[in-house]
Amino acid sequence: MTSTNDIRRSFLDYFAGHQHAPVTSAPLVPQNDPTLMFVNAGMVPFKNVFTGLESRPYDRATSSQKCVRAGGKHNDLDNVGYTVRHHTFFEMLGNFSFGDYFKDRAIELAWNLLTKEWGIAPDRLTATVYHTDDEAYDLWKKISGLPESRIIRIPTKDNFWAMGDDGPCGPCSEIFFDHGDHIPGGPPGSPDEDGDRFVEVWNLVFMQFEQAAGEIVSELPKKSIDTGMGLERIAAVLQGTTDNYETDTFKALIHASEELTKTRAEGEQKASHRVIADHLRASGFLVSDGVLPANEGRGYVLRRIMRRAMRHAHLLGAKEPLMHRLVPALVAEMGAAYPELVRAQPLIEATLAQEETRFRQTLANGLKLLDEATSDMAKGGTLPGETAFKLYDTYGFPYDLTEDALRPRGIAVDRTGYDAAMAEQKAQARAAWKGSGDKGSDELWFDLAEEFGSTEFTGYSGTEGEGVALAIVKDGARVDRAEIGDEVQLLLNQTPFYGESGGQIGDAGKLNTLKGFSGEVSETSKPLGKLHALLTKVTAGELNLGETVHQKVDADRRDRVRANHSATHLLHAALRRHLGTHVTQKGSLVAPDYFRFDFSHPKAMTREEIEAVEAEVNAQIRSNEPVTTRLMTPDDAIAAGAMALFGEKYGDEVRVLSMGQFDEGDYSVELCGGTHVRALGDIQILKIISESAVSSGVRRIEALTGEAARQWLGERDQRLREAAATLKASPDEVPARVAALVEERKRLEKELSDTKKALALGRGNKSEAAGPEQVGGHAFLGQIVDGLDPKSLRSEIDALKQRVGSGVAALIAVNEGRGSVAVGVTDDLAGQVSAVDLVKAAVAALGGQGGGGRPDMAQGGGPDGDKAQEALAAVKEALEKVAA
Repeated sequence: MTSTNDIRRSFLDYFAGHQHAPVTSAPLVPQNDPTLMFVNAGMVPFKNVFTGLESRPYDRATSSQKCVRAGGKHNDLDNVGYTVRHHTFFEMLGNFSFGDYFKDRAIELAWNLLTKEWGIAPDRLTATVYHTDDEAYDLWKKISGLPESRIIRIPTKDNFWAMGDDGPCGPCSEIFFDHGDHIPGGPPGSPDEDGDRFVEVWNLVFMQFEQAAGEIVSELPKKSIDTGMGLERIAAVLQGTTDNYETDTFKALIHASEELTKTRAEGEQKASHRVIADHLRASGFLVSDGVLPANEGRGYVLRRIMRRAMRHAHLLGAKEPLMHRLVPALVAEMGAAYPELVRAQPLIEATLAQEETRFRQTLANGLKLLDEATSDMAKGGTLPGETAFKLYDTYGFPYDLTEDALRPRGIAVDRTGYDAAMAEQKAQARAAWKGSGDKGSDELWFDLAEEFGSTEFTGYSGTEGEGVALAIVKDGARVDRAEIGDEVQLLLNQTPFYGESGGQIGDAGKLNTLKGFSGEVSETSKPLGKLHALLTKVTAGELNLGETVHQKVDADRRDRVRANHSATHLLHAALRRHLGTHVTQKGSLVAPDYFRFDFSHPKAMTREEIEAVEAEVNAQIRSNEPVTTRLMTPDDAIAAGAMALFGEKYGDEVRVLSMGQFDEGDYSVELCGGTHVRALGDIQILKIISESAVSSGVRRIEALTGEAARQWLGERDQRLREAAATLKASPDEVPARVAALVEERKRLEKELSDTKKALALGRGNKSEAAGPEQVGGHAFLGQIVDGLDPKSLRSEIDALKQRVGSGVAALIAVNEGRGSVAVGVTDDLAGQVSAVDLVKAAVAALGGQGGGGRPDMAQGGGPDGDKAQEALAAVKEALEKVAA
């Protein structure tokens, strides 16, 4: 038997042997089409190549492209498990020509692969062409030798492909395999074509024309080829079965679910095993491509897929979570072709396990209530929409699961009533919001959120992507277009631009469209916590509502922000380890060039503590451990040890970031919706540059990472070398040399001060008596000196008091125009004369106010040093008044 892996490999090898470049499958999240939920065809990654917007270094390509059809107009979810060919996840084999070969070579390559390489009997094959495509009809006759009866002209859009109302289009040629007359069904174009006898295995699209507004306007200057062959379908053909689920890959996955559930894929259980196998593939590949379960957008589709499989596991009697235990079987079957599955296996298993654990509780509660609500309903009944909404709103039981659970019993659900109940709840929420006192400018964003829902953020997995312009806001009002020079806020249906929140600054970058619009995004905000508003200056052209915008985040800036953000998590953990578990985050700012981190702690950190924290964080960075993300409820996350960050608003689901390893397990586990490094080594290095007080009990650390830290350290090193050169020493000798210079300076400063005092006191002036004079009956010794440091007055007053014996001493120093005064009273007179009163008199004469001290010693000063004589006279006058 030819395995599915062999078929995939032989297809790619065949076309590589015919000068086609093998191209690795693109991620399931489209990078170039904002209108698609997921990549749903092999040509999607090449869309811009076909339209001429992108060039590749090859003009022929081949690929096996991962595809998902489970949302939007391409939604096969409800059929999966109950038909032989519907899947949520499938692989599309394709060969592509970008202006190189056309119909003749495409038909020849396809025919030779099927009949010569794979040995399919020509009489089992039938081709279709668009009814006016005589060229393709003639080529099939010439190349394949098929009789005219097996080259069928089809007049419908089934055989005419278009990228949209505008752009490339052209006729198709489909190839069908005939399983034989023992299978019901007729050839394509016949009344019973929907049977399973004739199965389309390959579609050759001939991109031949240019279309505008749905009408063909011209032929393309470079005609191209796009083909698509479902790997699952051709595997069924080559493995001799009419049922995709009987091929080797599916049989292996179904066998694994049989083993774990101890049930057989037979009878009523057959569909459940098939659902599990199919949805396991979709879930695994979506998670590996960065999609995680959520309540909106792509994450919601993934959640629906997961929960549908989990419900079928429940129907099979699985008592414990099952899906994560099947991941090894998936990796064993498909990991060699898709190494991303191998890399993401731990994340896939953890995501499935936690989602199923959570869902089982929801399922148990919901099904019990649903049974109670429908206990008296017969087949053909309808569950009221209000009841379905209550199940969703109160118990978390999704509407589609209610429908799915009731479908086998023939009970419908009143969707209109459900929608009405949902609308009423939104109206109540809006009324409550209006009464909350929030600023009125938010009402515009509330309207937009109600109209369009949340912005889907695609920036966890990339920094570029397409988005459709849903709203343009200028000066607080919605407008239809933005013109050159305008500064507007743009709301797109999806964006890789991170909106400022949780301390992380919003992204900046560039926007453009095919019609000549260009814009510079200076910041991204997050109104209402769920919309991403891009503050954009229009630099060229104009932007209209509904246009597709190419978005490009400043990746270098984002990388620096990510490194700083991840560093705050490591820093938080290190602070708690070294300072104590009382440390909690009290705020942060994560910018491209630095970050600051505020935390609770009653005192300044010592130099030793700072160095220990910095060393431990850098040890974690050097470990280069991967950073992992999980989605959990806040309660479950906190119960699992995650730290909730200050100021962050949490919904009913949170991203849980785990990073680093220590003896006890994960080094850091925190709730955080920001962008982070993929591995700790991306941070490169952490350098703490300051630690200071913010308020009572709150400290702040400012730090650098990566290139900013390297530059800072380099600048410090350069200053050290400059200092060493000045000191004529090596850098290692600088600390000792500086310490010696400081000691030498202290010694010289003391000698200079002593010399100044000696000179100042020895010089005296005319007002100084040879000895104490009598003032008011008390001995008085007063002196005016120039250049004496005011700090030396006290010691000099003590010396004068010793000279006077019993009495009063006054000293006035003049320094740089300012006067300072000190007055001392000997102990025997302290109860009669107050030094404070005498000083106040002198201070007033010097143009100052106040002055103070003790009754035996007081000091003060004033700005008018040239009034020193008057100040000394004022002291004497005040002393005489005391005596009187």
